[in-house]
Amino acid sequence: MPIYDNLRHWVVKTSSSFAGLWVLGEAANEPGPGPAPGELIYRLRRWPALPSVHRTASIYRTLSIMSARPVNRRWFLASTDLSASQADALIQSLVDEGDLEVINPARFSDSGH
Repeated sequence: MPIYDNLRHWVVKTSSSFAGLWVLGEAANEPGPGPAPGELIYRLRRWPALPSVHRTASIYRTLSIMSARPVNRRWFLASTDLSASQADALIQSLVDEGDLEVINPARFSDSGH
């Protein structure tokens, strides 16, 4: 079962009012059926202390969803009002502070099975 199917199954299994947003957000921003190979996935570990420039409704909403569901960069970018460089900088600052877990889906591949 591909990683996207595994994650989708997990989302449906542990669904909440936000589960549909994650799945729909993914589908709306992707040309294919799942994440691009090697695309990193992010999940919020703890609530960050945001600088005032990042205290917006779209970022709070995005982080709220990320606290319950893993997302990819494309979804993060589409769900905020940030440019690609601003989104990348925010993601990196969250990683640097230890607020964001970075998941490499390659570790879930079916290689060797």
